[in-house]
Amino acid sequence: MNSYRSIHLYGRDEIIINKSKFIGTAMPVYSEEQAIEFIDKIKKEFKDATHNVYAYTIGENANIQRYSDDGEPSGTAGMPVLNVISQENLRNVAVVVTRYFGGIMLGAGGLVRAYTKAAKIGLESGIIVDKQVFNDVFIKIDYTLLGKVENVLSKNNFIIKDKIFTEDVTMNVLIREDELNNLNSIITEATSAKAEITIGQADYYSIKENKIVT
Repeated sequence: MNSYRSIHLYGRDEIIINKSKFIGTAMPVYSEEQAIEFIDKIKKEFKDATHNVYAYTIGENANIQRYSDDGEPSGTAGMPVLNVISQENLRNVAVVVTRYFGGIMLGAGGLVRAYTKAAKIGLESGIIVDKQVFNDVFIKIDYTLLGKVENVLSKNNFIIKDKIFTEDVTMNVLIREDELNNLNSIITEATSAKAEITIGQADYYSIKENKIVT
């Protein structure tokens, strides 16, 4: 799995609907054990809540999907939360929607809308991103070549992660594996083969609008 959609980090937001408070909490998780641990933590935090509804999806093909209505009428809570995750095409994410009942019944349709909204704001708070595998590539050049190399990288939509200034300049660029040969050719031509290129390790990075989310 070289890319998938998920959230970048832990997120939380809340909304009041007809005097009931709904708190959406989302977390990136990479195993069912992590998902369960996260859900248990939220349940303990909000142990006095009326309901702690949850849903999570794990795996490249979303092969693990679980949800719970936690006492709400069947189909009005956990499934709507799972549907939000599915509609956003997210993987490796868990969401808990906590409800503090405010005394006004919402009805089945109202509950579906409320849990859907709470799940959305929780996920948005965690920042929805593309998780992509990139190689860290280090390009060591003379200061006189910095502007030219930056321009070439920008024109080709390569992501500059960092610039390290010592006696020379080392640019840390994130590159997908299928772009490595192209990068090498572009930099070799732009610098007349005067750049030192080192390929580092590959890892997942959070990307939004072709920028690293930190």
